[in-house]
Amino acid sequence: MLNFDLNTPVSSITRVGKTTAGKLKKLGIETVKDLIFYYPFRWQDFSVVSEIAKLEATDAATIKGKIQLINNRRSFAKRKNLTEALIADQSGSIKVIWFNQPYLIKVLQPGDEVYLSGKVDFDRYNLQFVNPVYEKAGGETIHTARLVPIYSLTGNLTQKQIRFLISVVLPAIDLIDDWLPPAISKKLNLPDQKFALRQIHFPQNQKTLAEASRRLKFEELFLFQLRIFLSKQEISATPAEPVKFHEEETKKFVDSLPFKLTNDQRRAAWQIISDLGQSRPMNRLLEGEVGSGKTLVALLAMFNAALDGKQAVLMAPTEILAGQHYNNICRFLGKTKIKTALLTRSQQILNQKKAGKIEVFKKIKSGGVKIIIGTHALIQQDVKFADLGLVVIDEQHRFGVRQRQLLKQKSDSGSDRSRPVATLPHLLSMTATPIPRSLALSLYGDLDISVIYELPEERKKIITKIVEPRNRPAAYDFVRGEIKDGRQTFVICPLIDLSDKLGVKAVTAEYEKLKDQVFPDLKIAMLHGKLKAAAKEEIMADFLAKKYDILVATSVVEVGVDVANASVMLIEGAERFGLSQLHQFRGRVGRSIFQSYCLVFTDSQSEKISRRLGVLVSAKDGFELAEYDLKFRGPGEIYGTSQSGFPEFKIARLTDYQIIAEAKEAAQAVISEGLDKYPVLKQKMDQAGENIHLE
Repeated sequence: MLNFDLNTPVSSITRVGKTTAGKLKKLGIETVKDLIFYYPFRWQDFSVVSEIAKLEATDAATIKGKIQLINNRRSFAKRKNLTEALIADQSGSIKVIWFNQPYLIKVLQPGDEVYLSGKVDFDRYNLQFVNPVYEKAGGETIHTARLVPIYSLTGNLTQKQIRFLISVVLPAIDLIDDWLPPAISKKLNLPDQKFALRQIHFPQNQKTLAEASRRLKFEELFLFQLRIFLSKQEISATPAEPVKFHEEETKKFVDSLPFKLTNDQRRAAWQIISDLGQSRPMNRLLEGEVGSGKTLVALLAMFNAALDGKQAVLMAPTEILAGQHYNNICRFLGKTKIKTALLTRSQQILNQKKAGKIEVFKKIKSGGVKIIIGTHALIQQDVKFADLGLVVIDEQHRFGVRQRQLLKQKSDSGSDRSRPVATLPHLLSMTATPIPRSLALSLYGDLDISVIYELPEERKKIITKIVEPRNRPAAYDFVRGEIKDGRQTFVICPLIDLSDKLGVKAVTAEYEKLKDQVFPDLKIAMLHGKLKAAAKEEIMADFLAKKYDILVATSVVEVGVDVANASVMLIEGAERFGLSQLHQFRGRVGRSIFQSYCLVFTDSQSEKISRRLGVLVSAKDGFELAEYDLKFRGPGEIYGTSQSGFPEFKIARLTDYQIIAEAKEAAQAVISEGLDKYPVLKQKMDQAGENIHLE
């Protein structure tokens, strides 16, 4: 009988103390259920047990033999504690060496029969095992002599610890109810969930692993597609107030701009304005290169909503970005009489003048302002809209589903109660992350998509250089020259390891090096994920105000502010980023008339990495880079692993096209029949709803 259930805290499991429980929590593991659903990201094949006499140098070998000798000694040359053993089977014997594990002589004794799995290498004369994983023979193995699961780790957690804990809680799989309708499992020949969960952790062979993987991928993609269909159904069932196209005023507005719209901007603007004229809610994604003019296209839609007597909202992920949008939009609106407001945690502005929070709330509720720019502050309870006709969300992947839904729902909060039915506002999402069409169709279902490929004519192409280690001093001299000419520089650092999710170690080390050794005479600031929001905003604002020459930041911090004076983007450890991420960083410079540069640093000698980074230099745009990343590195490289809002699949990949097609078909069939016919599935949907991307 089990002495735990699915909700039992991991701290109650054997061998899990407070420290280990804290480390597991960093991985999102707090309960027995979390452990069961913490999937491996790969499997090491140690399943073939070889005779010692037939061993060759390799990274993956397994033997079964008896310990003849085992002892500890100290290596004076390398100052390491060594544990050495001699293992023999019927065919011969082999030396085994472990580094800094002196306790092994208490665990392993001469005469013990053991499995060893790991790397076989040459010493000066013979083959030897180096730091192999070991297990005593006699029972079922979990670390050796099988397909061995490899998990993402943090801190000082080890693969052995995770495997052991999962093996302990595996019986609790019997407590899990399989929510997938049996008819779907039968039609697609999918194994049941209990089998899949056991085999994904400790597969019997490659065949059962493939079956388990397909089942678990399917259920993730099925839930995702089901949520898309439900969202579409909900949206199509709720009307929207059409927004009239004010053609003459729009033409005058466009003619008043200090630049000419690109053909792509005109095309995208017309698609959006056409959607706004419908009595069904627009649900459109506007994607385009950094600096391609997406905000101006969105403003044309907001402008028409305002002229039609409705309110339009633009929500940005940071205060700095919201303020920047507000200033640009007010500049574009010029002498028009459209009333505007900015609402963030620390800023409240009405018609370009500072105002009190209560005053801004009142103006929004009464309809006294038509275009409102803000951050999360727009979805707080006290904000009520008079007639919200259009919602624009910038970098929409940075917002969770719940936040978007709340903003949508606020359209009814202060609206005209004389209307016979509730309406939804039109929704326009924007992203500067280029998304390949194949991926967009998988990710967004039937969402309408507008794309801006062209950049404004005045933009100069950013010169990108891959910097070899020997040329680092020359690159630093170049940076100094740009700063001497009045420009500024971004320095982006990669995460050092999974335990440093906020990037503090990498940024701190680089900041200290640049400040003390390379540029001791320059003003340098540091930005990382552990800083409080207000501190991040202040540092970014100071950099924008030219109080710093160099900003050292981690990739997990939003640096998407338009710093026109920055002309150099220096990227450390470039091999750790996807090409699309590198392209996003590069797009932070080149925002003005100055020639800008992207210096890409890597210490890797890999020909494959060199070839991949070369694509960054040769590709014509971010879409080409995104296609390359999708093909060779997977969708996670396009978005980065830390961005919220996109589906964070544990095992499915958006390149699993066959399974996506099956999941879509199955989801469509369930929706056609009605979800009420599947009460267990409906309950599962209710539980998963908050975690799945709706648009």
